[in-house]
Amino acid sequence: MPQNAVNLDLSATSIELTRALCDIESVSGDETAIADAVERALAGFPHLEIIRDGDTVVARTNLGRAQRVIIAGHLDTVPVNRNLPTRFETVDGVDYLWGRGTVDMKAGVAVQLKLAAELTAPIVDVTWMWYDHEEVSDDLNGLGRLARNRPDLFEGDFAILGEPTNSQVEGGCNGNVRVEVRTFGLRAHSARSWVGDNAIHKIGPVIDILAAYGPRQVEVEGLVYREGLNAVGIVGGIAGNVIPDECMVHVNYRFAPSRTSAEAVLHLEDLFAGYEITIVDRAEGARPGLDAPLALQFLTAVGGKAKPKYGWTDVARFSALGIPAVNYGPGDPLKAHADDERVALAQITDCEDGLRAWLSTSVG
Repeated sequence: MPQNAVNLDLSATSIELTRALCDIESVSGDETAIADAVERALAGFPHLEIIRDGDTVVARTNLGRAQRVIIAGHLDTVPVNRNLPTRFETVDGVDYLWGRGTVDMKAGVAVQLKLAAELTAPIVDVTWMWYDHEEVSDDLNGLGRLARNRPDLFEGDFAILGEPTNSQVEGGCNGNVRVEVRTFGLRAHSARSWVGDNAIHKIGPVIDILAAYGPRQVEVEGLVYREGLNAVGIVGGIAGNVIPDECMVHVNYRFAPSRTSAEAVLHLEDLFAGYEITIVDRAEGARPGLDAPLALQFLTAVGGKAKPKYGWTDVARFSALGIPAVNYGPGDPLKAHADDERVALAQITDCEDGLRAWLSTSVG
């Protein structure tokens, strides 16, 4: 064992375990220490089969149950910005744990680890997944890598991702497309601008389209998803005395899961007809899947009403495999990645109670 290795105590409360996990710094690309700690902590539980893939740790029961649920969470965080080590604080009478990772999403991981250790005979078989590289590019994502390396581990009837949702169920997720829209002109000396053609001036109608666009609100299987179309960057200009011959606006489209990414791209091509469009990134959304029997039982057990997930999450990976999936975890998503990231302590215990009750009593 490495000299500075951290030992996690899975008999501790989920709040104490959250703090211990957060105090192991694990910015994307540096997850080995936390993955090692998770693997060591789980190794002594005979009801769990442990599998390691890079810095992703899987633990699963093999009880011969009729149904299997996958419950997943990521171990990495965005970069630290003077917000570690963690501390407890009270704001407006609410008790919080403050620090990087408390919301996104080590409180969810703490709840999952505690339940993985303690629920030796859940009503369904459970595959627990804690993965690396969620906060960076898709090609590095540990869940995606695991699906390529061990597709057999993704056999399941329902999935839960511990993304922060204020410990409420959020079904599916929006899809995401990013494109670059370009205009072209002709370079010239700015003192003789009339012999050139200014590409920045020609981007004006693109900005007008974006400013006038009315995003849809789309009902999908009973949940209303809000879309968004926005300029998120603009690049143009050569030098202070040169008429630019190219300008680019970076556009982000968040679309309801009733559309495929191909349909989303066609929509953008129609909106920006006559302009050059380059697709930078695209990700399918995920339909709610709340009509699945296990999903309905889960929703009943946690005592809530489902909401839509507006951002993209890894539930889309499960949805693409035909596994209905929801987001459910402690923490306010508005505090994810924030410098004052903090999770309400009550939400950690609420999430634990909800999952524990469902895994103990949901399926006969």
